[in-house]
Amino acid sequence: MSAVDLGALSAEIKTCRICRDAPRYGPALPHEPNPVCILSSTARIAICGQAPGIRVHNSGIPFNDPSGDRLREWLGVDRTTFYDPGKFAIVPMGFCFPGYDAHGSDLPPRRECRETWHERVFRSMPQLELILTIGQYAQAYHLRDRRRRGMTATVLNWQDYFVASTSPAILPLPHPSWRNSGWLKKNPWFADNVLPALREKVRILT
Repeated sequence: MSAVDLGALSAEIKTCRICRDAPRYGPALPHEPNPVCILSSTARIAICGQAPGIRVHNSGIPFNDPSGDRLREWLGVDRTTFYDPGKFAIVPMGFCFPGYDAHGSDLPPRRECRETWHERVFRSMPQLELILTIGQYAQAYHLRDRRRRGMTATVLNWQDYFVASTSPAILPLPHPSWRNSGWLKKNPWFADNVLPALREKVRILT
């Protein structure tokens, strides 16, 4: 797909109001949608997380929060590199902030996004060589039946997807939320084994 066509697709996504005006699953989105994603005709890496939080919803900038700071540390890149669409595409499972549940936690990504947009989006970026799947929803979509039982087991077996002969390669990651600090302390192999391989791959592809 040409840069012009990709721009048209991005513009179409930006005007999407399906989850508010014609929801297929559950109640309508209770606020004005603000789809957030970055498509690219040249980026070789796609970052695929869950859905924007409230800070990203308000700013329109993906990973513009403490989770993004930690993710950039994992990648070994600064903000300028991270937000360069020539280097990274950013395609969450849900493009809009989904709202809060009764306990004040973010709801799961809206399924409408995946069903409406994801096949078209990834078909439009055949140049991708690495997909970083952050969290269980992205891993379920991109790994399908290759996903292990549970996020920890999936990330622990990262080499099965990262060095596979299929293209693009996939690297499963935990969510970089500071709420996962306990998980990182319990699983030091992630920092010891996964992050060095991730940073080296990012260096090569950017």
